[in-house]
Amino acid sequence: MSATQPLSDTASRTRISLKGRLEALGLSIPLLACVVVLALAPLVVKNEYILRLLVISLYFGILAMAFDFTGGFINAVNFGFAGFVGLGAYTSALLVLNTGASPWLGLLAGMVVTGLVGMLTGMLTLPLRGIYVSLMSWFVGLTLMALASAMVKVTRGARGLIVPPLYESATILSYLYILLCLAVFLYVALRLIIRSHIGLAFRAIGQNYEVARASGVSPTRYKLLNFTLSCAVAGLLGAFYAHLVGIITPDLMDTGHTMEVMALAFIGGSGSLLGGVFAAFLFIPVFDSLKKLMEYRLIIYGLSLMLIMIFYPAGLSGLYHFVIQYLKALKGKSRS
Repeated sequence: MSATQPLSDTASRTRISLKGRLEALGLSIPLLACVVVLALAPLVVKNEYILRLLVISLYFGILAMAFDFTGGFINAVNFGFAGFVGLGAYTSALLVLNTGASPWLGLLAGMVVTGLVGMLTGMLTLPLRGIYVSLMSWFVGLTLMALASAMVKVTRGARGLIVPPLYESATILSYLYILLCLAVFLYVALRLIIRSHIGLAFRAIGQNYEVARASGVSPTRYKLLNFTLSCAVAGLLGAFYAHLVGIITPDLMDTGHTMEVMALAFIGGSGSLLGGVFAAFLFIPVFDSLKKLMEYRLIIYGLSLMLIMIFYPAGLSGLYHFVIQYLKALKGKSRS
């Protein structure tokens, strides 16, 4: 036995242990590489427009991840999703403007208030089955939008609220890093939930409601937990968006925004969490760069969604796993 063999064995065990810990958090080497590339991008890219495009793409990607947490695991489509995003934005903005509170406290308030409203909505809608859940959540979203438009003395209606930044010297670069840290934290948190016994109950409910209930799982309780967490994340992102763009109007709650997030989530791959993030980085820059396509984006999203659902339901995440497995197979053949 050579003297270097124990060192080699130790290094191999260390790599295996590190890989196991990363997988336990839902992380992988390619994913970490993507995070590093995004973190280092500002060192190469100095154009503020491109940096803002990265921020908006990441923002929509996290929204798609939150949407997929409900639609992809408990099989409940929240058509009022944009309403909850707007609720978080208005909660943070009104708190900061009327009380002088820190915008960081506004982010927390947006998350908590939206989570509570989501819980109340879930208590009313989730005992229902099928399309009724989606319709009820849609009505709640429309109600929130109508209130934001009608309560002119509070929300300024269509004129919108001017919202201060997170802090005085905030730049688009700082927003990118804040959102990137938030994305990693939320992904790991949601992934740990999915890998727990709670996530097992989510998947059981999403795959077969009656069998899950017969197995002793309380579908309403677990669906309510899932829906509340998804709405809370939507509220947090809405509050962040308000301080990012500096102005919010009731249009933020429009159903079209829900359709956009839903399309990204399902094109990315239902039940993947990360698929919607990659879909956002694929579609958002194209629509923003080619202004003529912007007004047709919902049509393009719809056609893309139809093609994905018909020909490749696994979406972009399924394609990614197929490529990884194919490369591993080629590597195995070359070794043999």
